[in-house]
Amino acid sequence: MNTRILFIAAASLALAACATAPKPLQGQFNPVSPRDAVAQKQTGAPVRWGGRIIETVPGQGETCFQMIARPLNGSGRPSTTSSDASDGRFLACRAGFYDPAVFEPGRDVTFIGRIDGYQTTKIGEYDYPLPKVNADVVYLWPVQREVEVVPAYPYGPWGPGWGPRWGWGYRGWW
Repeated sequence: MNTRILFIAAASLALAACATAPKPLQGQFNPVSPRDAVAQKQTGAPVRWGGRIIETVPGQGETCFQMIARPLNGSGRPSTTSSDASDGRFLACRAGFYDPAVFEPGRDVTFIGRIDGYQTTKIGEYDYPLPKVNADVVYLWPVQREVEVVPAYPYGPWGPGWGPRWGWGYRGWW
């Protein structure tokens, strides 16, 4: 009985460890989304925002990233459950050079920083206001590969796939 409780406790701790954010992404942040930040003008608020890179633009002394915001999961990674889910767009800038060949469009990034103002950009003919984050942390997530798992015996031991080639058929040994 005690080993069962220990096993359950260990499994719970292991699962909880999977949901915690990496050390650089931990902390307390304002729960405002980029879309809400534009409407409420929350300059100076500490935020942890993430999403997919639209464009990486190195400049003199800093690199700015235009992002499509995504909700963050428990580990701080932008959610990939729905490609249509978006919290708007934002701009994140950080001192230094970040290579656009590495920080390429479509990569997931999480930023920690403060809302440093607002900037308007053109998307087609539309003037789109972007909250601008002065980033302290730029966390590039590894690329996730989707793997399709195909069961070896889709119909169980008595269905197709378990017949004559294994020596046992529907009517006995072959």
